[in-house]
Amino acid sequence: VQLQASGGGLVQPGGSLRLSCAASRSIFSIIAVGWYRQAPGKQRELVATITSDGSTNYVDSVKGRFTISRDNAKNTVYLQMNSLKPEDTAVYYCIPVILRTPVGSWGQGTQVTVSS
Repeated sequence: VQLQASGGGLVQPGGSLRLSCAASRSIFSIIAVGWYRQAPGKQRELVATITSDGSTNYVDSVKGRFTISRDNAKNTVYLQMNSLKPEDTAVYYCIPVILRTPVGSWGQGTQVTVSS
Protein backbone atom coordinates (compact mmCIF):
# COMPACT_ATOMS: atom_id res chain seq x y z
CA VAL A 1 0.00 0.00 0.00
CA GLN A 2 1.51 3.29 -1.08
CA LEU A 3 0.89 6.20 1.29
CA GLN A 4 1.34 9.88 0.46
CA ALA A 5 1.83 12.57 3.11
CA SER A 6 0.69 16.15 2.61
CA GLY A 7 -0.26 19.28 4.53
CA GLY A 8 3.10 20.57 5.69
CA GLY A 9 4.15 24.19 5.66
CA LEU A 10 5.66 27.08 7.57
CA VAL A 11 4.06 27.92 10.90
CA GLN A 12 5.00 30.10 13.86
CA PRO A 13 5.82 28.58 17.25
CA GLY A 14 2.61 27.78 19.07
CA GLY A 15 0.72 27.31 15.83
CA SER A 16 -1.05 24.28 14.38
CA LEU A 17 -0.97 22.14 11.27
CA ARG A 18 -2.88 19.07 10.15
CA LEU A 19 -1.05 16.53 8.06
CA SER A 20 -2.87 14.02 5.87
CA CYS A 21 -1.78 10.57 4.75
CA ALA A 22 -3.75 9.20 1.83
CA ALA A 23 -3.74 5.58 0.69
CA SER A 24 -4.18 4.31 -2.81
CA ARG A 25 -5.97 1.10 -1.90
CA SER A 26 -9.08 0.15 0.02
CA ILE A 27 -7.22 -2.34 2.26
CA PHE A 28 -6.05 0.74 4.12
CA SER A 29 -8.67 0.07 6.79
CA ILE A 30 -6.92 -3.11 7.98
CA ILE A 31 -3.41 -1.74 8.35
CA ALA A 32 -1.68 0.16 11.11
CA VAL A 33 -0.06 3.44 10.09
CA GLY A 34 2.80 5.38 11.58
CA TRP A 35 3.92 8.98 11.26
CA TYR A 36 7.69 9.45 11.28
CA ARG A 37 9.80 12.56 11.07
CA GLN A 38 13.38 13.33 10.18
CA ALA A 39 15.09 16.57 11.09
CA PRO A 40 18.30 17.69 9.34
CA GLY A 41 21.27 15.73 10.63
CA LYS A 42 19.12 13.45 12.77
CA GLN A 43 17.79 9.93 12.48
CA ARG A 44 14.23 9.33 11.45
CA GLU A 45 12.01 8.86 14.51
CA LEU A 46 8.58 7.40 15.06
CA VAL A 47 6.14 10.10 16.17
CA ALA A 48 2.79 8.34 16.39
CA THR A 49 0.99 5.19 15.35
CA ILE A 50 -2.62 4.16 14.93
CA THR A 51 -3.87 0.60 14.56
CA SER A 52 -6.74 -0.62 12.42
CA ASP A 53 -9.06 -0.44 15.44
CA GLY A 54 -7.97 3.09 16.36
CA SER A 55 -5.52 2.44 19.18
CA THR A 56 -2.87 5.15 19.29
CA ASN A 57 0.65 5.59 20.59
CA TYR A 58 2.92 8.66 20.72
CA VAL A 59 6.52 9.51 21.37
CA ASP A 60 6.86 11.37 24.67
CA SER A 61 7.93 14.64 23.04
CA VAL A 62 4.57 15.09 21.26
CA LYS A 63 2.14 13.68 23.84
CA GLY A 64 -0.60 16.17 24.61
CA ARG A 65 0.20 18.22 21.48
CA PHE A 66 -0.25 15.84 18.55
CA THR A 67 -3.26 13.68 17.75
CA ILE A 68 -3.31 10.87 15.21
CA SER A 69 -6.65 9.76 13.78
CA ARG A 70 -8.02 7.90 10.79
CA ASP A 71 -10.99 8.02 8.45
CA ASN A 72 -11.20 4.62 6.79
CA ALA A 73 -14.01 5.75 4.49
CA LYS A 74 -11.58 8.25 2.99
CA ASN A 75 -8.52 5.95 3.22
CA THR A 76 -6.79 8.73 5.16
CA VAL A 77 -4.84 9.10 8.39
CA TYR A 78 -4.35 12.52 9.96
CA LEU A 79 -1.81 14.03 12.31
CA GLN A 80 -3.14 17.10 14.08
CA MET A 81 -0.21 19.06 15.45
CA ASN A 82 -0.85 21.81 18.01
CA SER A 83 1.46 23.99 20.10
CA LEU A 84 4.20 23.46 17.58
CA LYS A 85 7.79 24.08 18.61
CA PRO A 86 10.90 24.80 16.52
CA GLU A 87 12.17 21.32 17.40
CA ASP A 88 9.17 19.85 15.54
CA THR A 89 10.73 21.09 12.31
CA ALA A 90 11.32 18.05 10.10
CA VAL A 91 10.16 16.17 7.04
CA TYR A 92 7.17 14.08 8.09
CA TYR A 93 6.41 10.70 6.52
CA CYS A 94 3.63 8.19 6.85
CA ILE A 95 4.03 4.49 6.24
CA PRO A 96 2.32 1.21 7.12
CA VAL A 97 3.73 -0.34 10.29
CA ILE A 98 3.73 -3.78 11.88
CA LEU A 99 4.52 -3.78 15.59
CA ARG A 100 5.75 -0.19 15.15
CA THR A 101 8.21 -1.26 12.45
CA PRO A 102 7.85 0.44 9.06
CA VAL A 103 7.07 -1.80 6.11
CA GLY A 104 7.26 -0.98 2.44
CA SER A 105 8.85 2.01 0.80
CA TRP A 106 9.04 5.57 2.08
CA GLY A 107 7.07 8.20 0.22
CA GLN A 108 8.22 11.76 -0.44
CA GLY A 109 7.22 13.19 2.93
CA THR A 110 5.99 16.68 3.71
CA GLN A 111 8.11 19.49 5.16
CA VAL A 112 7.04 21.10 8.43
CA THR A 113 8.94 24.22 9.47
CA VAL A 114 8.25 25.92 12.79
CA SER A 115 9.87 29.32 12.89
CA SER A 116 9.11 32.92 13.71
